[in-house]
Amino acid sequence: MGLSYEESKKVALRVISILGVITIVEVIIALLGKGYIISGFHLPWWFVGILMIVLTVTKAYYIVYEFMHMKYEVPSLVKSVLLPTLLLVWAIIAFFWEGSDWKNRRSLINDKNSEEVKSVVPEGSDIRPFLQEDYNRH
Repeated sequence: MGLSYEESKKVALRVISILGVITIVEVIIALLGKGYIISGFHLPWWFVGILMIVLTVTKAYYIVYEFMHMKYEVPSLVKSVLLPTLLLVWAIIAFFWEGSDWKNRRSLINDKNSEEVKSVVPEGSDIRPFLQEDYNRH
């Protein structure tokens, strides 16, 4: 790191300012998207969602790289921190995807469970039940 006290303060204030601006933009987008700022004006939910995710990831980047000092670490340490995080995000997405599929198939499963199964007796087969005399032949 090697920054002086004054330089460290400037870096911290710059990052805090960036995080504050991003947070204010997030709040404005959320309120604008729901129609609270301009009555009758709504943004599509997918657009608001994508913007929120991008802004949140940007904030997380600044927090990790400045306040957790990842910016100043060796690349292998940075990768060892980021890889499990990316795998965790992938696992969360996979769990939500699987749960959504189960939710969508719920009616199909309920239909299958309510079907009445009829017993069918085979006709004309040469299969007969075992009798006691079959066991006594030996």
